[in-house]
Amino acid sequence: MNLSQLSSIIDDWMAVPGNNSLGPGLSLPAFDTPLVGCAAGDDPLFDFLKRDIGAEFYWTPEEAFALAFPEAGADGSDLSVVSWVLPQTRNTRQAHGLNKELPSIEWSRARHYGEMVNEALRRFVVRSFEGEGVLACAPALLPMWTRAESSKYGFASTWSERHTAHVCGLGTFGLSDGLITARGKAIRVGSVVVQAQLAPTPRTYTHHNEWCLFHAKGKCRACIKRCPAGAISEKGHDKVKCKAYIRTITAAHVEEHQLGFRVNSCGLCQVRVPCESRNPTAVKSE
Repeated sequence: MNLSQLSSIIDDWMAVPGNNSLGPGLSLPAFDTPLVGCAAGDDPLFDFLKRDIGAEFYWTPEEAFALAFPEAGADGSDLSVVSWVLPQTRNTRQAHGLNKELPSIEWSRARHYGEMVNEALRRFVVRSFEGEGVLACAPALLPMWTRAESSKYGFASTWSERHTAHVCGLGTFGLSDGLITARGKAIRVGSVVVQAQLAPTPRTYTHHNEWCLFHAKGKCRACIKRCPAGAISEKGHDKVKCKAYIRTITAAHVEEHQLGFRVNSCGLCQVRVPCESRNPTAVKSE
């Protein structure tokens, strides 16, 4: 199976309403058509991420795969990493864009039920490779996956879906830490590691924040204005302020007024910004 074939398989799976729903009993899809990319398991950027984020806890693809299949004896050169971006729908983005301090119910549903779609997609992709006789795992679903504390960046985890997508050629980071892709940063992200050598997706950028207007041209700052917690500044994203606002304000709102249970929903900085649904630094076609 090559990446083009896998993309078609993913598209077909996502096109089934029962697989891609914004919630129980709803016909609205959780996400638009995915973007899919790939990187070699021994791409030097994975080793850089481990050193930069947390050498003592962050996984390389080889380490994640070894946790899933300790007897396989695979090294990074035997592996590939497949990553996908699930763009929020226009309906969800427009509804969310009307809000300034609290998440829309559409966004909260996408955060909760949409991540259930993402988890199911991870399992489906793993099964698809296994059906071809290829070992595969989803690092974010491994029981060993956990949150961690980076001495450099604060809140972190043993495997970052956004950073993996960056290595796989799918986007660069913005001022708010969101991943800006060709379909913008109003997204969810997932990935699997497979014991196969797939052609890597070219990275059309050289710097990790190249597609952010602020970093590229010194202008924009729209995400700063959109953040009700004051957690974004020209210095970047304050994870402590962000987490505190979500845990004390928006999650409680979702439970009391929307879904009846707590969901860490916010994402207001991902809409009504130039990078909402596109790469704002890309040259527009005539």
